[in-house]
Amino acid sequence: MAAKNLPPTYDKIAKHEVFPELTHDERARYNFLANLNKHLAHVSQGNSTAFEKRVQPKFEKEKGRTFQTKDELGDAMAEDPHYQTWSALRRLTMEMRQQAGRSMTYRQAVALRDKVNKLNEGKNTLILNDEVKVPPYLLAVDNHLMPGSYHTELFEGDVCNAANYDGGLFVTTAGLLGRYSDGGGQAIAQWMKNNHPSFNPKRILDIGCGIGHNTLPIAKLYPDAEVIAIDTGRPMLRYGHARAQALGFNNVKFMQVEASNLPFENESFDWIQTTMFLHETGGKSIYNIMREIFRCLRPNGITMHIEQPQYTDDMSMYEQWIRDWDAYNNSEPYWSKMHDIDPKQLMEDCGFDGKEFMQIGAKAINDLDDGTKKSDEPEDHGRSPIWNVFGAWKR
Repeated sequence: MAAKNLPPTYDKIAKHEVFPELTHDERARYNFLANLNKHLAHVSQGNSTAFEKRVQPKFEKEKGRTFQTKDELGDAMAEDPHYQTWSALRRLTMEMRQQAGRSMTYRQAVALRDKVNKLNEGKNTLILNDEVKVPPYLLAVDNHLMPGSYHTELFEGDVCNAANYDGGLFVTTAGLLGRYSDGGGQAIAQWMKNNHPSFNPKRILDIGCGIGHNTLPIAKLYPDAEVIAIDTGRPMLRYGHARAQALGFNNVKFMQVEASNLPFENESFDWIQTTMFLHETGGKSIYNIMREIFRCLRPNGITMHIEQPQYTDDMSMYEQWIRDWDAYNNSEPYWSKMHDIDPKQLMEDCGFDGKEFMQIGAKAINDLDDGTKKSDEPEDHGRSPIWNVFGAWKR
């Protein structure tokens, strides 16, 4: 395989003052896993062949009918050796990525804490609130197989899971999100600049910000705006604030806030954003959050939500099922239910006018992409993909 078709090496991603430091062996392990993830994107294409050539014909011959549910389809695919091999390897890459990241960050846990504390000390742009509780649906899940998910602290000031998340996104995406792992934020910022150049928001809210990967490109586009980034994970907020400070962002305030109970006044934001957040909400929370978004959005304000494509009637049952792999195997239990929701109906149910609904594609800006792509390259591991975005203006 020509070098140009390999993922970028780990040394190409951007570092900052609180980014974890890796040894030679740790970098080599991450490079291996990134390459394995990219290879498995090719292997995954064989699943559709297995379905069309073996699994579906066998089921129809035995049952005298086609599949009626995704569960039926999944049970049949689970017996196929190609799918078994691909699925087991993909699960192993997720587990190995977390093992590698945990050992790397725990090795320097105290040093990471001290770096973060130094950058955060005396700043009024980091607001933590002991009264804010992590929602039960998040406490029940180790998202992306990361033990303790986004919220666990093993000692005072612990930021290990946040640093693990920052350092390891390169591995999971094979460098697809760019030098700062901010491809989603860059995509929506560029779309807004291209399509609404006169839009000049003064106050922006990013819900479920994590460590602010996708917040900062928006803050960069509108340097005079007040940007508030909220999350319930204290390690993520501490680390994210320090990261923003290290990268020179002073217009972003990181706050510990639960999204379904926003402490902000009615009609107090011009733009409310989420990026790959809604699929990690459980139960009725997605409706509560969308109602709060409507309440807090000013007239002529906009809300935008970057997610994987919603499941629609014109999407095959097989495609819906294979997209649900993360729900069953990567500790994303709310993924499937969220993607079954009709986003327009969701927003109408929560107060938005359906005539203002939009669903667009925003091209990811990947500054690690050299522009080359083989003809057989899987789309999600080739050149920058198109992000699925839905939202609405509040008129």
